[in-house]
Amino acid sequence: MTDAVAQERPWLTNVAYRMLGSLAEAEDAVQEALARWYALTPGQRADIASPRAWLTTVTGRICLDVLGSARARRERYVGEWVPEPLPDASQFTGRRAETTDPADQIVLDESVDMAFLVVLEALTPAERVAFVLHDVFQYPFDDVAAIVERSPAACRQLASSGRRRVRAVRSAPVPSAEQARIIREFKQAWEQQDIPALVGLLDPDAVMVADGGGLVSATLRPVEGAAQIARYIADIGVRAPGMELRVLSVNGRPGLAAMRGELTVNVAAFEIADGRITRIWGVRNPEKLRAWNERLGTEQGE
Repeated sequence: MTDAVAQERPWLTNVAYRMLGSLAEAEDAVQEALARWYALTPGQRADIASPRAWLTTVTGRICLDVLGSARARRERYVGEWVPEPLPDASQFTGRRAETTDPADQIVLDESVDMAFLVVLEALTPAERVAFVLHDVFQYPFDDVAAIVERSPAACRQLASSGRRRVRAVRSAPVPSAEQARIIREFKQAWEQQDIPALVGLLDPDAVMVADGGGLVSATLRPVEGAAQIARYIADIGVRAPGMELRVLSVNGRPGLAAMRGELTVNVAAFEIADGRITRIWGVRNPEKLRAWNERLGTEQGE
């Protein structure tokens, strides 16, 4: 049974990351859930018909508590908070052949798309837990009720509210090939400091958010408007000579990674609508880039 429970870690990590938007917090939640399992007596474990259901319930409750406290922590966060970006392990040739990295356990589908995770941040903790469990993982409302400690009918309302809010702000999905083409053109314009080309690739009302976490330099407020974003990005190129841009998968969608040598210093995710970039989320906080750098055997730092 112990080995079977250990094999539930990837499932639990997938659930927790979608609830929290943070790989580090997700891994902590899963560790805590597993610790509670191993703290049970053999008799108590034997009485549990489904270890997965038990562990999911415990993980969900831990995530609900984390989400409640996270709001206060993020109010104190320096600058903008962006969900932790996920790499695609298959992109990295320098990574270990075998790894227990939680990032490798995440299934990269539309429910970890950066735009989707950003929308989830606007939900209340109970809405987010109910919506993720029911709509993403097809958990019945009776089981969701045991986690959020509300009635199944109330959980149905929470999930429905979350669903409406997600649909209200999400753009129609863009084929990966089209997104990759636009990102490649954006990369080329950035490398060439071609501001008119950058402006042409951006929606006039585009918004860029940068997350440095107070650990590295990053704009503390969103940059709004195509011209303003283009100038800001061009200035980065001037101030960071020698930086290499790579088109890589970010949360399962084409994005950009900025490299200094073999160190990943910035990861950008994009939202695209009607052939133009509408949102850019740039993560520079080195604590959120550990999964990217550990694959290359590099040390964190600036």
